[in-house]
Amino acid sequence: MAHRVLPYKKPSSDAIRPDEWTMVVDGAEMSLPDHLPHWDYQTSLALRRVVHIDLERALAESTLAPGTELVLAAVWTSTGSKLRGTLSRVVVPANGEVELRADLVGADLGGVLMLDTALVLARRRHGADRPVAPRRGGSVLWSDRTQIRLQGDAPQFPIAIVDFERTNYPGDAAWHLEIGTDLDVATMGSLLLLVNEKKTLIAEALQRAGSPRLQDKMALSMLYADVARTMVDHALRIGEFDDDANYLDETLGATLQELFGRLFPGRSITDVRLAAQESPNLFASQLQAAVKIFEGIE
Repeated sequence: MAHRVLPYKKPSSDAIRPDEWTMVVDGAEMSLPDHLPHWDYQTSLALRRVVHIDLERALAESTLAPGTELVLAAVWTSTGSKLRGTLSRVVVPANGEVELRADLVGADLGGVLMLDTALVLARRRHGADRPVAPRRGGSVLWSDRTQIRLQGDAPQFPIAIVDFERTNYPGDAAWHLEIGTDLDVATMGSLLLLVNEKKTLIAEALQRAGSPRLQDKMALSMLYADVARTMVDHALRIGEFDDDANYLDETLGATLQELFGRLFPGRSITDVRLAAQESPNLFASQLQAAVKIFEGIE
């Protein structure tokens, strides 16, 4: 693939030294991992990054006049929610050190989160400048991208922690999955996981999902396994749900087909439905094995 050649000079990569993105969990700062397997929509992200810029060198190598204003900007894009926004936009100071900070709301995220950082010209330049120097405001002098996958084993739909005593659900139940029957409706509007706030073990595990302890991992594994079981049982009771049905992306039907493909690779939905009908107990064990309950917990 041919690389696009920009019509202006850019600084060498040595003039910009970016630190890694970090995230703050329970007051502790840690490097941003490439994936968060226990992330859910209640888990917001507090992000931070420092970028060191040799401003004098960056301007000289771009053939820009001393004192030309540059901006370091960062934007985020979520493939799951299809949303994007500005993380931070900071004018580069004389010492060249820029700190970027942002708090991203979990409900706005999902799928793969992309963090794009760019050093750009602050505003359009006028006058008889060198023809090889960038002129337009927003001209990119340097950029990089960091990605983190949020689509782990956790349920990728809204979660609410509530007092079950104020609902129609049994007060001693730990959680309840509300799930619709219209397979053509958006998944986000068809699923809601309600967690009983009185069951502090699971409620606290969800709140610590970004950095879970051993007991949190065990509780979350049980929760996610039961959610998957409920979704499979629900889907098998809908007669129109099969391999031949075509559903739009991000609808309940597409989500359930994707779940079946992940849990039962190489098996048709018809085959899975027959197995569940002919030997419910054996199928329950097969489903338990498919969701890999407690796998990888140390």
